[in-house]
Amino acid sequence: MGFMLFLFISGVKMDLGLLKKSGKKHFYIGFVSVFMPLIVVTIVALVTRKSMDKELGLPSSIGGIASSLAVTAFPIHYCVLQELNLLSSEVGNMALSIALVSDALGMNFVVIFEAMKQGEVGSRDAILYMVSLIVLGAFMMTAVHRVMIWIIEKTPEGEPVDQFYVVGILLAVFVMGFLTDMFGIAIANGPFWLGLLIPNGPPLGKTLVERSETIIMEVIMPFSFAFIGLSTDFSAMFEAGWSTLGPLFAMVIAGYLSKFLSVLFASYTASLPLKDCLALSLVLSLRGQVELLLYVHWVDKNMIKLPAFTMLIFLTLVSTGSLSPLISIFYDPSKPYMVNKRRTIQHTAPQTELRILLCIQDKESVPSLINLLEVSYPTVRSPFDVSAFHIVELVGRANPLFIDHENSELEDLSKRFQDSETIQNALKQYQERRDECVKLHLFTASTAKRTMYQDVCKLALVSKAAIIILPFHKEKVGDINTVTEHWGAGQHYLNIHVLTNAPCSVGVLIDKSNRYHLPVSRSFRGTGENFIVLFLGGADAREALAYADRMVGNPNVSLTVIRFLSSNSEGDDEREKKLDDGVVTWFWVKNETNNRVIYREVVVRNGAETVAAIQAMTEENYYHLWIMGRKQGINPRLLEGMSTWTENKEQLGIIGDYVSSADFPAADSVLVVQQQILRGQGSAISTPSRSSLRRWLNNKL
Repeated sequence: MGFMLFLFISGVKMDLGLLKKSGKKHFYIGFVSVFMPLIVVTIVALVTRKSMDKELGLPSSIGGIASSLAVTAFPIHYCVLQELNLLSSEVGNMALSIALVSDALGMNFVVIFEAMKQGEVGSRDAILYMVSLIVLGAFMMTAVHRVMIWIIEKTPEGEPVDQFYVVGILLAVFVMGFLTDMFGIAIANGPFWLGLLIPNGPPLGKTLVERSETIIMEVIMPFSFAFIGLSTDFSAMFEAGWSTLGPLFAMVIAGYLSKFLSVLFASYTASLPLKDCLALSLVLSLRGQVELLLYVHWVDKNMIKLPAFTMLIFLTLVSTGSLSPLISIFYDPSKPYMVNKRRTIQHTAPQTELRILLCIQDKESVPSLINLLEVSYPTVRSPFDVSAFHIVELVGRANPLFIDHENSELEDLSKRFQDSETIQNALKQYQERRDECVKLHLFTASTAKRTMYQDVCKLALVSKAAIIILPFHKEKVGDINTVTEHWGAGQHYLNIHVLTNAPCSVGVLIDKSNRYHLPVSRSFRGTGENFIVLFLGGADAREALAYADRMVGNPNVSLTVIRFLSSNSEGDDEREKKLDDGVVTWFWVKNETNNRVIYREVVVRNGAETVAAIQAMTEENYYHLWIMGRKQGINPRLLEGMSTWTENKEQLGIIGDYVSSADFPAADSVLVVQQQILRGQGSAISTPSRSSLRRWLNNKL
């Protein structure tokens, strides 16, 4: 039952339609990695056939074992890549695409293997098997598929599928298992094929995965593994001896080695970097749940006996247990983002194009992001190149999906995501109003939460963004009468990893107003807005001031800059202090004659005085937007004693967390800025152009 449900859910999440979008490179590696091991294992089997048991030496048995060692099972690699956080990586995407190609071949091998088994009994059995297969396939493609479409049509848009249908489909898994077993097609094929027939993604695929995946993977599957373990007998394996198990052992080792070497050869000849070739070879050599089920099936078919079954289980454990850590050693998905070329607002030349990446997870954050763009003041002489990235959690499908909306073939895929059309329309309307100074590029990605940051960093890298803007959400818990608010809980993982790995500067925008927009929209009616920069020193503060300097060009914005200095210069880093002095001097010389800009300095001795000074500012004026650096280079004396007050300092820094908290009501919005952290060494690393972005998108698909 466990393996049947596992294969069903794996089938639901698979999208065979993506085979059409796989590149020639994926097909090439997929075919080479299947047929080379198939040939090698078959040759080894023929050489050692005289030493085999009668059942193992049958052509159907040799073909079944050779094909299982040659085929890469998609469900296994999806689970492993998910565990290793590699789903959205270059190697992860390529491995899944190749696994799809391999599984498509594997399904044909399964049919051939079962037909050969039936043919060994008699030609009549083989004919009945093929007739049963055709009838069952026709029934599933017509009646069953139409029922699934009917369920989707009955489900209101944006709503999950009714629980009655979910239970009915899960019961149908066991019905299909019974039918395929009765027809001699193998008990696991029916559930897997049923899963493939169900459209992945919302509403049906998403609901099935959300309602059943956790209990299948965390409760039922462990019992399945325990059953496998209880069925092994190492004493029987040792008693059988090398003479009995030698031929099968030789086939398995030949299969493992030829699989690894064939993938390595094919990927290297396809011009992949050597380390990526090694990582891909290790990933595609992994064994797992599907193989365990096959071993049970082989015992059921009398192809192997208990000693051979035990040996196969042991070899599977050893290979998976040893290969998984090696993947992490050979492949680091964050390495491509480690650049040492400056990509910041501070280092972007004036009167040049500023490239910005907006990250959007829901429609509520769009008005705030658009208004932030507006107050950032794009002009004809200083235009913006904006990449808007709508990120959707991957649920109900296995393959991460990346959509460039300039690719008309893929744009229709985005319509399956909730709010996607609303988000796109809002951004397009803004771009049309500012067409002379704003370029807009729309992207959508469906990916796992744990790997969202990889897609964000990768897009920032190839689009040459100077800054990534991340919304920082409120998460409401409780019913309508007793609602409590938690800041940033839903996006914590994404924000932290983007801040850690980003190849450019990052801005975190906190919208504290319940209106979900910056009140700057009033400025279009002639009312000015007051913004304030809290300059505590360091690289992040310098980047925040550079961003605020762009806002000063907006005639509706008044800006106050407060620089905090330590009493008697205690705790100052001399190098950072000189850099701060240079930037502040540049800013003040540039804006000294601007009556909308105020600059002040405040001397404090500890964190308590810093907080008191900030509170005093709220009594002097109401500032709609508070801008500050996150944490790099701040004199620790300015924050002394404040670390115990904060809840989200990991994302926002101590001051950013304090100003954005519910206890600090004197702000509509807060922008916390982190300047790019240089990770590379040596000469500047060249970065891809926009044409490289197109090539990268093609590779992902």
